[in-house]
Amino acid sequence: MGQKTNPIGARLGIIRGWESNWFGSKRDYASKLIEDHKIRTYLTARINKGGIAKIVIERTLNKLIVTIHTSKPGIIIGKGGGEVDRIKEELKKLTGKDDVQINILEIRRPELDANIVADTIARQIENRINYKRAIKMAIASSLRMGAEGIKVKVSGRLGGNEIARSEEIKQGRTPLHTLRMDIDYASLFAQTVYGKIGIKVWICKGEVLAKRDLNPNFVGGKEGGSPADRRDGGGRRDDHRDNRGGDRRDDRRGGGDRRGGGGGGNRGGGDRRH
Repeated sequence: MGQKTNPIGARLGIIRGWESNWFGSKRDYASKLIEDHKIRTYLTARINKGGIAKIVIERTLNKLIVTIHTSKPGIIIGKGGGEVDRIKEELKKLTGKDDVQINILEIRRPELDANIVADTIARQIENRINYKRAIKMAIASSLRMGAEGIKVKVSGRLGGNEIARSEEIKQGRTPLHTLRMDIDYASLFAQTVYGKIGIKVWICKGEVLAKRDLNPNFVGGKEGGSPADRRDGGGRRDDHRDNRGGDRRDDRRGGGDRRGGGGGGNRGGGDRRH
């Protein structure tokens, strides 16, 4: 079931907290839920290039607290905080509440947030950059920042082809069945001239062994081991790949000798075995 379920929903209450924190009775639960959806849809459209990762909504008796997790806080705050004040007034009109508070939390490592990575890929595809190149760049930057694994799936008229297809590129590990694995997930689409291209991103940040704070504003990564250590590990993997590439080039040179005659082929084979 881990492959079919939303990885965030499967981990709610275990290692992840809810992005809406409030209590509702039978009378007003539905209206509050619709209001939450309206707020998120509006803010996502309003702050189009603000690098929004998630929007956490909390309610008290007469107060609405909206926390925006973003990689570009300067765009949302604006000059002298003027943009935040405008957004606050617009939210007051949208919700009909007088007491609205907006908090902005900066994401220090946007390469480890699935929503921001998916949005980056979508923008590049919309700007006619080759989808494979965009995905490989996103995967490399995530692994460099300490992700244990990342999987990206794109679907639609890739490269403007007439027949839509799906393509998946992954590196590292993303064990979706293991509930203690901190896996971030996002599903977005890129609006191209050919139509919509769907993008799904899974990022594995490591195993959570200690008790995790379920506060939705908690920002956590892999337990144990600094990001620098993990980056060193990634560097070692790259060196290993380079060495393998060098061996293959030597084999090809051996193959060149082989074309010269049968004796050269035996010598080339002997080199490979050593």
